[in-house]
Amino acid sequence: MNRELDWPVERAGAAVVSSSGVDTAFQGEVTGGDQFQVASVTKLMTCLAALAAVESGRIGLDEPVPQARDAGAAEGVTLRHLLAHAGGFPFEPPGRPRPPGQRRIYSNVGFRLLADAVADAVGTTFAGWLSTSVLDPLEMSSTGLVHRRGIDGDPAAGAASTLDDLVRLARCLLDQGGPVVGPELFAEAVSVQFPGLAGLVPGVGRFDPCDWGLGFELKDGKRPHWMGDRRSPSAFGHFGASGCFLWVDPAAGLAAAAVSDREFADDKWGMATWPAWSDHQG
Repeated sequence: MNRELDWPVERAGAAVVSSSGVDTAFQGEVTGGDQFQVASVTKLMTCLAALAAVESGRIGLDEPVPQARDAGAAEGVTLRHLLAHAGGFPFEPPGRPRPPGQRRIYSNVGFRLLADAVADAVGTTFAGWLSTSVLDPLEMSSTGLVHRRGIDGDPAAGAASTLDDLVRLARCLLDQGGPVVGPELFAEAVSVQFPGLAGLVPGVGRFDPCDWGLGFELKDGKRPHWMGDRRSPSAFGHFGASGCFLWVDPAAGLAAAAVSDREFADDKWGMATWPAWSDHQG
């Protein structure tokens, strides 16, 4: 079912995904096939690609990452640290790494390092592995890494996608990672990693604890939150600075995804709009 969306943007699309189908809403001259930059929603795809490499035995979650050491980190930073934003790296360069496992420091730097580690482990480019392990199995043919903010193919925040493709990704996550990863590894990925770490969700606020899984932000007890108040503590997902998001609430059997043409930082319009919208989705 298609409906009109009432957000403070010129062009946007949103979808609610459930076992009974997909409910979509659009604003402006937008279709489900129009491509938008999705900023840090890219991390959902990147973490799935990393988990696929782990499940195939090419890299271990708890193996030290040489790329992290080469970037100035202390010994012992692992793929698990980097996926969980516990590697001690800053959000963006410059900045010296802190010791791992002590604070939840949301880090694009860490995600770029983990992508390099995965690429070395699988013996191809990260973009190639992302396509092979995630985009192709999910038939996300309109999604890929592009140029954003001076970086080509950034695995932390450089994907462009469509609402239709994000619906495919949402269905994968509702299905516990199938067909990309198995349910056992996926269950670990959406559980708290390094419990008790305080930290910041950029654009939302500081939380203690600031719970995160293996690449997935966990709602848990965070309030206020961009997913809204009705989402269960088991909900997980990510939003992007380009004004997009994807969340999954396994307790409710629902997921939602959105794309837009307005940056989240513009008056933080997302925090004024998304929670109430999400709370109306059941």
